[in-house]
Amino acid sequence: MKLGIITLLLLLPLASAYNRKVFLFPSESDTAHVRVTPKKPLNLQAFTLCMRVATELNSRRETILFAYRTEEADELNVWQENGTLSLYLRSSSDGALFALPPLSAFPTHLCTTWDSSTGATAFWVNGRRSLLKIYRRGHTVVPDGAIIVGQDPDSYLGTFDIKQSFVGEISEIQMWDSVLTAGQIALLYNNRYEAPIGNVLDWNSFQYKIVGNVVEVLE
Repeated sequence: MKLGIITLLLLLPLASAYNRKVFLFPSESDTAHVRVTPKKPLNLQAFTLCMRVATELNSRRETILFAYRTEEADELNVWQENGTLSLYLRSSSDGALFALPPLSAFPTHLCTTWDSSTGATAFWVNGRRSLLKIYRRGHTVVPDGAIIVGQDPDSYLGTFDIKQSFVGEISEIQMWDSVLTAGQIALLYNNRYEAPIGNVLDWNSFQYKIVGNVVEVLE
């Protein structure tokens, strides 16, 4: 009996740190999306944004992965486009673009980090960091916007383009108002129980509203 208890305790840290729901976007759409409510306003001088993504869309197609828009502007967007992964802060044309392996039908753990004090920006793919680029040094991400998953809003809460919509699976969306360490991102990638919990978005206490043809699947 003691041996069985010890074995169970050893296995526990290897189990998933997150509930196993997945948002499935089955087809192109100009309506289907998930509206997300953060735990606190996105008033950010730094951030780490992570998610697990699977898609068969061509990497050269403009595909929105995460959108945060205020009434004035596209405040924080993450894309796969033109063979790159890219981050845009308060711009739809001047972004930080990274030539990285394309997303695929196998889930990819993807993180984006940015620090206003230095402008240091990177993507993390399955626990591995890209090179750093300097982007939007001194910038601040402002609050009072809307977080949309699955669509790129060209106006506040609306005006979606079907050819930019996401098709595939997204899960484990997490966000912090700081830049996580390499060790912390490795814990997230490996789904360890000791992985940090997002203080802006936390997948285990996610508040959201599904609109249109998005299927919530429990793995």
